[in-house]
Amino acid sequence: MKLLTEQQAARMLANGRYNADHPERPNDYRPVVKLFCPWGGATWLLTELDPECPDIAFGLCDLGFGCPELGSVSLSEVQSVSGPGGLRIERDLHFSADKTLSAYADEARAAQRIIA
Repeated sequence: MKLLTEQQAARMLANGRYNADHPERPNDYRPVVKLFCPWGGATWLLTELDPECPDIAFGLCDLGFGCPELGSVSLSEVQSVSGPGGLRIERDLHFSADKTLSAYADEARAAQRIIA
């Protein structure tokens, strides 16, 4: 399964372009995609792609160690992760963001994990 659909990638790239062009007033977007590790606690809520390097996504990253944080992640690195029985990182097909990334981050810091 591809981590991002073409529509998601286009939306995330547009978000990244806007924030790169307006660093003095970046938007706080709703996450476009949720990725998760089916055999563990890792979760990513991603909002943007770097317009200069579209392999780099920005969002709320939680590797399952109790300290979720806002940051960047390499999509090719995430896609290369292989778990038990060949399981891979997956895209949550039913995820629909109902708040901004900063609201998810505030909740995640309080709970020590992403709640989505």
